[in-house]
Amino acid sequence: MVIRENDEGHGNSQARERASEGEVIFDDNVNEVRPRSDSASPIGARDEAGIAEGNSGTAASPTTSPAIILREPIAEDGPAVSALIASSPPLDGNSAYCNLLQCSDFAGTCVVAEREGRLLGWISAYRPPSHPDRIFVWQVAVAAEARGEGLGGRMLDALIARSASRGARELTTTITEANSASWGLFSAFARRHGAVLTRSPRFERDAHFAGAHDTEWQASIAPLPFTPSN
Repeated sequence: MVIRENDEGHGNSQARERASEGEVIFDDNVNEVRPRSDSASPIGARDEAGIAEGNSGTAASPTTSPAIILREPIAEDGPAVSALIASSPPLDGNSAYCNLLQCSDFAGTCVVAEREGRLLGWISAYRPPSHPDRIFVWQVAVAAEARGEGLGGRMLDALIARSASRGARELTTTITEANSASWGLFSAFARRHGAVLTRSPRFERDAHFAGAHDTEWQASIAPLPFTPSN
C-alpha cells in the first residue's frame, strides 16, 4: 500500500447529489470532520503526525478553503479515481474495471474526498472475508492541492466511522519499509485513537514478488473504537 500526493483527479459533478449516505463535511473553519447531519457527533480531523501530507499544523484560512466533502464513491467516480491513482507513482495502478468495482460493490468501505466537485483524495478498503473483525486499507492517495490539510487522516477517521466498518476491531494495511509517508499516516492514526501499531512481513520480496518489489510489511492497528455489528 502506498500513499501518494499529486495534482490530478477530477470529481464528478453529480456525485455529491447521488452519494449522500455516510457523507461528512470537513470545514476548515472548525478543523473537524462531521457527519452531514448536524445532530451527529463530530469526528476528530487532524493528522497529528503531519508527516504524510506535510502538515505544518497551521490551520487553513477560512476565507480561501471551501469545505471538503468526504463520502462514499459511486460508479461515476471511477474515471477520476483511476486518474488520481495513475498520476500517483509509485502507487500501483489498477484496471479501470477494478476501480469501478471498488466504487460500487465496495463503496461502503471506500472514501472519496472532493472540494467543489474536484476529487482530491481516495481510500480503498474492504473487510476480509476470512477476518471479518478487520478492515484492510488497500490504497490511499491525496492530490497535491490538498497537501497540508491532514486529509489522509481525515479519510481514515471517516472510514472507521462508517456503518460498513461497524464491528471491526482492527485496521490493517501493508507498507514498504521505505514509505515513510504511510508509516507516518498510520502511526498518527493509531496514536489518535489510543491504539497500538504492530508490524510483521506479509508479502516478501523474493518469496512473493520474485525480487521485483520490496517486501510489504503488514501494519496492524488495534483496538479500534468498537461499535458492535447489527
